[in-house]
Amino acid sequence: MPLLEPKPEVLRPGAARTPSPDRVPDARATGTPEPLRGELTALLGPKKVLWTVSDLVKYASDASPYRFVPQVVVVPEDIDDISAILSYAHGKGREVVFRAAGTSLNGQAQGEDILVDVRHHWAGIEVLEDGARARIRPGTTVMRANATLARYGRLLGPDPASAIACTIGGVVANNASGMTAGTTRNSYRTVASLTFVLPSGTVVDTADPAADELLAHAEPQLCEGLLALKAEIEADAELTARIRAKYEIKNTNGYRLDAFLDGSTPVQILRGLMVGSEGTFGFISEVVFDTLPLDRKVSSALLFFPSLTAAAAAVPRFNEAGAIAVELMDGNTLRASVSVQGVPADWAELPKETAALLVEFRAPDEPGQEAYERAAAAVVEGLDLVVPVASVTNEFTREAKVISGYWKARKAFVTAVGGSRPSGTTLITEDFAVPPSLLADACEALLRLQAEHGFDAAVAGHAAHGNLHFLLAFDAAKPSDVDRYAAFMDDFCRLAVERFDGSLKAEHATGRNIAPFLELEWGPKATELMWRTKQVIDPDGVLAPRIVLDRDPKAHLRGLKTIPEVELIADPCIECGFCEPTCPSHDLTTSPRQRIVLRREMMRQPGGSPVETGLLDAYGYEAVDTCAGDSTCKLACPVGIDTGAMMKDFRHQRHSPREERIAALTARNFKAVEASARLAVAAADRIGDRLLETVTGLARKAVRPDLVPEWLPEIPGAAPRKLPRTSRVGASAVYYPACVNRIFGGPEGHRGPSLPQAVVAVSARAGKPVWIPEDVAGTCCSTIWHSKGYDEGNVVMANRIVEAAWGWTAGGKLPLVVDASSCTLGIAHEVVPYLTEDNRELHRELAVVDSLVWAADELLPELTILRKTGSAVLHPTCSMQHLGDVEQLRTVAEACAEEVVVPDDAGCCAFAGDRGMLHKELTASATAKEAAEVNSREYDAYLSANRMCEIGMDRATGRAYHSVLMELERATRP
Repeated sequence: MPLLEPKPEVLRPGAARTPSPDRVPDARATGTPEPLRGELTALLGPKKVLWTVSDLVKYASDASPYRFVPQVVVVPEDIDDISAILSYAHGKGREVVFRAAGTSLNGQAQGEDILVDVRHHWAGIEVLEDGARARIRPGTTVMRANATLARYGRLLGPDPASAIACTIGGVVANNASGMTAGTTRNSYRTVASLTFVLPSGTVVDTADPAADELLAHAEPQLCEGLLALKAEIEADAELTARIRAKYEIKNTNGYRLDAFLDGSTPVQILRGLMVGSEGTFGFISEVVFDTLPLDRKVSSALLFFPSLTAAAAAVPRFNEAGAIAVELMDGNTLRASVSVQGVPADWAELPKETAALLVEFRAPDEPGQEAYERAAAAVVEGLDLVVPVASVTNEFTREAKVISGYWKARKAFVTAVGGSRPSGTTLITEDFAVPPSLLADACEALLRLQAEHGFDAAVAGHAAHGNLHFLLAFDAAKPSDVDRYAAFMDDFCRLAVERFDGSLKAEHATGRNIAPFLELEWGPKATELMWRTKQVIDPDGVLAPRIVLDRDPKAHLRGLKTIPEVELIADPCIECGFCEPTCPSHDLTTSPRQRIVLRREMMRQPGGSPVETGLLDAYGYEAVDTCAGDSTCKLACPVGIDTGAMMKDFRHQRHSPREERIAALTARNFKAVEASARLAVAAADRIGDRLLETVTGLARKAVRPDLVPEWLPEIPGAAPRKLPRTSRVGASAVYYPACVNRIFGGPEGHRGPSLPQAVVAVSARAGKPVWIPEDVAGTCCSTIWHSKGYDEGNVVMANRIVEAAWGWTAGGKLPLVVDASSCTLGIAHEVVPYLTEDNRELHRELAVVDSLVWAADELLPELTILRKTGSAVLHPTCSMQHLGDVEQLRTVAEACAEEVVVPDDAGCCAFAGDRGMLHKELTASATAKEAAEVNSREYDAYLSANRMCEIGMDRATGRAYHSVLMELERATRP
C-alpha cells in the first residue's frame, strides 16, 4: 500500500443515524452472488459485469420515487451481447430490465435481478436524406441528436424537458413527448422504423422489406398470436372506437392497442407496440426518425394570470391562434424557479394564486412570424393579465436570451420544485391528460383534491394538449405519510378517469406507480388484451415484470425510496440525472448523481455496517479521486448543485494536518516552486519520456497516485525563461500570464511567438497595449490548491493574488486580463470564499477579464485580418462555460479561419490542472467521443484557450492544440 494512502474511515458519516427501512441489507455487502456473477463473467467478460455493492447501489436509483437494488449490472457492447444476456435469462429463469439514462419518473429503469446498462456503448447518430431522417442509437441524448440535426435545419418531434439527459431509447420506449409534440409529433407518429431484439433473441429491422417473411420463419407463433389479437380487436366495433378515442388526447398508459389497428402485418404491429412498451417487449437497438423542420423565427411571451383556472381558460384561444407551445405554471412552480440561474429574484414574492402561461409561436420566415404575432396580440388584448411583481412584462419577445430564460424556468419544473421540497422527503411526479376543453375544470378539481389530502403541490404542464404535471412530497419512511399518498392516488385516479375520461399517464408512461390503476382507465376487456399481448411477445415473462402490468393493487407503494439528509450542498438533489452527460467521469466510475446516491446509502446504514464499509472502500477512487472537479454538473443541474465542490471538500477531509502544512508551504514559497517546475520541464527534454514515465510510475506506487503526477509524453517543453518586456505607462490593461503559461511552452514544433508574446503583440497592434507586472512570479490563481481541497494553501494564495492584482491594476482602474480560462475563473470567482474581509472588498473593485473576452470585444474591432487558415476545430473548456465566454472563443476563431467547428461531443477534457496526470484514465474516458469526432477529418488548426486543457486534447487526439490568441497573432501579423 502506498505510504500516504488516505483512510476510507475519514469519510464515514459521523452523525447519529437511525437505519432506514429501505437500506441495503448486510447480506448484499459482498455484491452479486455466485453463481450469477461467475456465469455472466464467463459469458460476457469481466469488464462487462458490474458486481460490487457500490456498483449495485449506484444503479438502484433513478429519477423516480422508487428504489430497487439489482442483483447484477451488465454493460453490453453490441446486439450479440444483448442476445446472449436474454438467452441466459431464459435458460436460468431470470428477469431483465434495460436502463439507459435513468431519467424516467416512474421506476421503469429499475430492476431487481439483471439490470442492463444500454447507455455506455450505444450512442451515435447518422443523418439520412439531407436531414429528413436520422438513424439514432438508443444511448444518444435528445439534445445531442438535435445538435447534429440543427445543421440541417431539422429536429426531432419529441422534446421532453429532460432532453439534456434522456436518451432516444427511453424516449421511444416511453413514447415521451414534451412541450410541443402533443399527439402528432411524438415517437409513435415520427418513428419511421425500428431495429429491436425480441425476448427470444430474434432481431427485427422493420425497414427490411423481407422483415415479415424473416419473422414468420423465426417466430411463427408470435406472428399468429399478433394477427389473432388484431382480428379480435377489429371485430369489436365498440372496443375499436374506444381505442381510437383514447388516443385523441395524449396517452402513454398501457400498451398502444392502436398498433393493432394501424399495422397490417406482424412487423408493422410490433413497430407500433414497441413504442411506449417500456422495455417489456424487447430492446430497441436503433431508431430511424422522420425529422421535422426547425423553424427559427420564434416569438414567445410569459403571461401572468390571477389564478390557475384563469390561465387554463385562456389556453384554447392560443391554440386557435396557432401556438406551437402553451405551457402552464402555477404559483408554487414560479416561486420555486427562483433557484434557477437567470430567473428574476422577485418571483419569490409572487402571490401563491398566481399562474403563468409560456406561449410560443414558431415560423419559417419573417412574414409567418409577423402573422403569428398579430394573432397573439389579438388574443392578449382580450385577457385580464396581472403584473404582480416588477419583472413581469406580459409582452411577446423575439430576444433569444429572454426566451431561453423562460424555457429554462419551465423545464426546471421537476428539479426546481423538487429541490425546494422539505429535506428528507420523497418526490412523486404525476402526469395526466384531459381533453383540452376541460383543462380549467381539471385544474380546479386537482387543487381541491390536493388540499383535501394535505398536499401543497406544484402544478405545471403542456396546457395546449390538456396535459398537467404535479409534484407531491412526502416522507417514505413514515407509514402515515405513505398512507396519505395512497389515499390521494386512489381519489386522483378516480377523478381523472371517471369525471374527465382522462389518461392517467400522458407522456411519462405507466411505470410502477400507475400499473395498479391500468384497468380503472382502460376497463377489463382492453386490459386483458394487454396481458395477452405481453404473453404472446414475452411468454416467459423475462422482460421488465411489474413495470406496465401488475395485478397487485398496492404495487405503487412497494419500493418507495427514503431520502436521508446528506451534505447540505447535495441535499436538494432529486436524482434526476440531468448532470450525468456533462460529467467527465460518468463513463469511467461515477456520475454526480451516483456520488450523491452512494452517500445517501451510507446515511441509510447503521454506523459500521458491512454495506457502509464496502461503499466507503470504493468511494475514495470511484467518487472522490476521479471527480475532475470541473463543476459542470452545477451548470447542468437546474438548481445548481455542485457535486464537484462536495468532492473537493471530501479531499480536504482526507488530508492529514501534515499534508495541509506542506501544501500551505508550497503556496508561501511558490516563486521557488514555479522556477523549479520550469527547470524540471526544461530538463525533461534532455532526459526522455520513457525514463520519466518509469520514475514517476514508481513514485506513484510508493507514495500515492493522487499526489504524484505521472509524466506524459504530451507534456510540452518549458516556456521562455523571461516574459516579454512591457511598459506600465500607457497600458490599457494589466496582463497576467497564468503560471501554466510561465512554466509550459507551446505545442511541439510551434515556431511562432509564445502565448505571452502573442498577447502582448496583438494587443499592441490593436492600440491597446498591456503591461505585465515584474513580480508575477510566485503568484497563482490558487486553483492548484482549490482543486485538491488544500484549504490552507488556498487561503495563502487566494489572498496573495487578490492583493497583488489590486496593486497592479491601481485599485481596479485597469482590467486584469488573464490568459487561461480556468485561471480567470479562479481569480474572478473561486478565490472569494477564502479571502479575508478586507481582501473581499479589494476583490469587488477588480475587473477580471478572460483573454478571450479581451480579444473578441476589445482587440478584434481594431485589428486587420491579413490571413486566415482554412479550417479550425475548437475545444471550449469547462471554465469557458462557467464564465460564459464560449461565444468569444468562436468569434476570435471565426476571425482567424474560414471554417470553424465545435464538435457536438465537446465537453470537459478532465485534465483539470494535473488530474489528467494523476488519473490519465479519466481524461481518456472524458475525451473519447470528442476525440473520435475531431479525428474523423483533418483540420488546419486545433484551438482552445487553456494550456492544460490543450495538453489533454493533445493526448486525446494526437493533434497539437494551441491558444486561439496565438492564431489571432498569426492572422494579424504584418
